[in-house]
Amino acid sequence: MFELLNAQPQDKIMALMVAYREDPRETKVDLGVGVYKDPTGNTPVMRAVKSAEKQLWEAETTKSYTALGGDPAFVKALSSLVLGDAVSADTLSGAAQPGGTGAIHQALELVKMANPDATIWLSAPTWPNHPSIIKHLKMNMAEYRYFDNDSRAVDFSGMMADLDGVKAGDVVLLHGCCHNPTGANLTIEQWKEVADLIGKKNAVPLIDIAYQGFGDGLEADAQGTRIIASTLPETLIAASCSKNFGVYRERTGLLMAVSQDTGKQKVTQGNLTHLNRQNFSFPPDHGARVVQMILDDPKLRSEWETELEEVRTGMLGLRKQLADALRQRTNSDNFDFIAEHRGMFSRLGATPEQVEHMREKHGIYMVGDSRMNIAGLNKDSVDTLADAIVDARV
Repeated sequence: MFELLNAQPQDKIMALMVAYREDPRETKVDLGVGVYKDPTGNTPVMRAVKSAEKQLWEAETTKSYTALGGDPAFVKALSSLVLGDAVSADTLSGAAQPGGTGAIHQALELVKMANPDATIWLSAPTWPNHPSIIKHLKMNMAEYRYFDNDSRAVDFSGMMADLDGVKAGDVVLLHGCCHNPTGANLTIEQWKEVADLIGKKNAVPLIDIAYQGFGDGLEADAQGTRIIASTLPETLIAASCSKNFGVYRERTGLLMAVSQDTGKQKVTQGNLTHLNRQNFSFPPDHGARVVQMILDDPKLRSEWETELEEVRTGMLGLRKQLADALRQRTNSDNFDFIAEHRGMFSRLGATPEQVEHMREKHGIYMVGDSRMNIAGLNKDSVDTLADAIVDARV
């Protein structure tokens, strides 16, 4: 049987990681992989996570299964972080997932069960795993314009023009905040216009919110998601804890389904748990329990929010430092967009050839479409990157 398998294309980001490790230059800079790093290049365990894990180790009495949908306390705590009081509890269904990727996959499976002919609309560009999962599930897919490579900002008029082609029952995938890979976000007024258009089209929004707290703060980063969920008849939300809690390897995520028709809640919840059972039975609990403990304990939550704010402001500082360095070198404001973007990523607008030049000559490793991980920088490597950008004539 195995001789019938075809080789799968190599993941470009994973290949970039290998190339970076094999580069002997001490001045090399890794801006490729989408993982937060502190100024020393380490992905730390957050202080609140350490504290919660210690408490859990001392108090946990069993490793038996949780519920099929995960621990209800985790579902309640994380859905409250994302949605606040934007929706009432009787409109919400939720199931714990193995990471944000698991939540996206499960959301698309739910869509396929309900409407196999639905087209999934993706921003151009988007996170590469979005189209990959859609193709794997053999679902219909279309793109809407999102990023203007000249202004390095949201092409909102193009986005709205393309979304005008959405049909009833289609799904529009939106990034809740800190758009990956561009870093360019919708304004609150634009979120309202998008919600209005999706509603008029009788389509369903699917929001991927993986960086809450990395952009303008926990509450501000959730505003777009809350507008959509409180406005439209139905909303799907895939939330990840990998970044804002730093629990990448614990695979902690949540899929939420909001329906203003409360009569649909029980059936929707049953379908979410059914999909869990088919795919992995019971979701992993360690990361979910740690997140729930942090969110429900005032002391742990305060400690976590303080550290998360340190992470957020640190990245904003790096953005400003890089934008200032490029303004100084170019005597122009062409790169001010870097300070205006939010989250871990910015799309530089460089060609693949310019990206390759920066890698070969300066040891700057970024994805071929010029997405760069701002968290891969530190105050010393900013000048190295700025010099490389100018030398490549981006």
